[in-house]
Order: sequence, then structure tokens, then C-alpha cells
Amino acid sequence: MTHTWPVGTARCAPRRRAVRREGHGGVARAGRTGHGPTRGTPLRALGAVLAVVLAVVLTGCSSTGGKRAEDARKAAAEGRAAVDTPRWTFAMVTHSGDGDTFWDIVQNGAKQAAVKDNVEFLYAKSDEGQQQAQLIDSYVDKKVDGLIVTLAKPEAMKAAVQRAVKAGIPVITVNSGADQSKAYGALTHIGQDEGVAGEAVGTELGERGRKKALCILHEQGNVGHEQRCDGVRKTFPGQVENLYVDGTTMPDVQASIEAKLQTDRSVDAVVTLGAPFADAAVQAKRTAGSKAEIDTFDLNAKVAAGLKSGDLGFAVDQQPYLQGYQAVDLLWLYRYNADVLGGGRPVFTGPQVVTKDDAGKLEEYTRRGTR
Repeated sequence: MTHTWPVGTARCAPRRRAVRREGHGGVARAGRTGHGPTRGTPLRALGAVLAVVLAVVLTGCSSTGGKRAEDARKAAAEGRAAVDTPRWTFAMVTHSGDGDTFWDIVQNGAKQAAVKDNVEFLYAKSDEGQQQAQLIDSYVDKKVDGLIVTLAKPEAMKAAVQRAVKAGIPVITVNSGADQSKAYGALTHIGQDEGVAGEAVGTELGERGRKKALCILHEQGNVGHEQRCDGVRKTFPGQVENLYVDGTTMPDVQASIEAKLQTDRSVDAVVTLGAPFADAAVQAKRTAGSKAEIDTFDLNAKVAAGLKSGDLGFAVDQQPYLQGYQAVDLLWLYRYNADVLGGGRPVFTGPQVVTKDDAGKLEEYTRRGTR
């Protein structure tokens, strides 16, 4: 957590002490300076004196830095800002469709960071690339202090993002668009490498002995979804088939998966690309009488419960809460101190494969909307 130092507050710094370094390993060892203890001084007594001095020094430090950290924690818990910077306005524009709980978690992270950083947070969404670009233009016209955008449909977003950058508005991309982020002028990208995430799924399926997998794509034109399925295909030793469904209507999603499972009994794994669709796949499996394992990208409370019950085999988590939180925090750091994270490369929040063994602790986090 970053804090500004109040004017006139002394910062407690450690006293410098001569050290002897061995080689280049950076291992510091306390060494003697001056004449050290006089002959005959009991070492035990000297140690006691040093212990008292150390305790006094640490108490002094904890009364300043420790109190600041505690004050910041209390401020965040009470919904108050932990900094005294100007009240900047940051806007997030995503490609979320209606009812996608993934983006609720992203927003939870962004809102929490906004409270801490004294930021006004705005949010807008559209699963249509052209409309998403128009939303970005509207925030540019409002002269927001920072933008967070997704690039699921990068070509439709390119001009709008570049207009924002030209207007002097710092932009961070999240979740999708790692390959285009830097070229479009964004400061950095936060998310997971979708191809690498897909490869992790393919490897996991292979280790589980699966032979044929269905990869369910619920949003046509989303390059990240295509990359996920391509990644699965790259490392999975069996066969992978893409199934395109209408993600805007969950009954249609379930019906499409059910029909495929009924007509192709060789399918022994179904991989959904979003947590809300995992439950539809579980229902489709039951009604089709299939024995296929259901696995998914992303987490929510139902996915955690499904892992625990065995309805789901595994999930791939990219930590959406962290994506939202980090995006706001990094924009704040850039406005405050011109800090940029990543060194020109994406900041990865995933992938992480989670299973039944992880379900217990994940349930608590998913219930509060942070995983």
C-alpha cells in the first residue's frame, strides 16, 4: 500500500552500521568499528544493553511508520481514502455482457483500490466493439484522468484508445489485448496470457487421461477466447473441437452443449471459457446422460461449490479482483509518481489451475466477491 508522507513528519531510518560482505552474495554480517568493547566487559551484559537500545529504536519506528500503516488499514476498512492526493477520476470500459459475474469481481477490486486511492471510479460496458469504442470516446470528452479498457475486439478499439492517449489520458489495458496494448499506446497490460492459460488446460486434461475435449466459445469475435482454445489444442494429446454458442442466452448455451453430448459420446471433457457457463455445462451433462468431465476458466461462488462437490474437475483462475485493483492502483501511481509496472511487458495475474483441494479456502473468497 502506498502512502504520502504528511508534511513535517520525521521518517525513522535504520542506523548505518559497518558490515563485512563475503563474496558477492550480499550477505551482511555485523562487524566491529572503532575499538569495540573494552577488555573484560561481560558479553552477556553487553548483549543486554544492545537489546534495550534495539527495543527503543524499534519502538520509535513503530510509533511512526507502524502507525501510518495501521491508519491506512483502518481507512480502507472504513471506506476512507488512505492518501491525500487530488480526487482523480478513472473510468473502466469492458466488453462484458449482461450477467457475467467475472466483471463484477473485476469491479470489486477496482472499487476497493479507488476508495484507498481517493479516486472516483466510473464503469461502462458493451459486448459490441463499436459501442465499446464510443464509450471510450465519451470518457475522453469528459476529460477523465485515467482509462482502463479491454481489447477483446482490438481492431474496433484501436482508434478510440489512440485518441485517448493523444489527449494525454493514461491508459491501462486489462484482461484481453496483451498483444496490442503496447502498440496502441497503453502504459501496461494486466491479465493472463490466454494462450498460456489454454496450454495449462490442455496439459491438465492430458494428465487426467482425457481423449476428446469440447471447447465452448460463448462470444464470437473475442480473440482471447480463440487463443484459449488454440492453447488447449497445442498441449492436449487428444482431440479438441470448438463449439460456438450464444452466450447471451444461458438456456441456449445449455441446449447446444446437451445436443453435442448426446450426438457425440466420445467427448469426455467439456471446457467452458467463463465461470457462468460452467453450471450450464453441468446441467447439460446431466440431461444428456454424459460422463464427460466439466472444467472451466475463471471462478465464482458456484464454481468453487462445484469443485468441492466434484461436479467440476478443475478451474483456471486469472484473479479478476487483482486485475481491477491493480489497474486502478497503477493509474494512481502513474498520476502521483510517474510509476509504470511491467517494463514494457504484461503484468500477469494468472493462470492458476485450482481443484477440489483448493475449494475450501476459495469458497470464502468467492462468497465475498474477491475471487
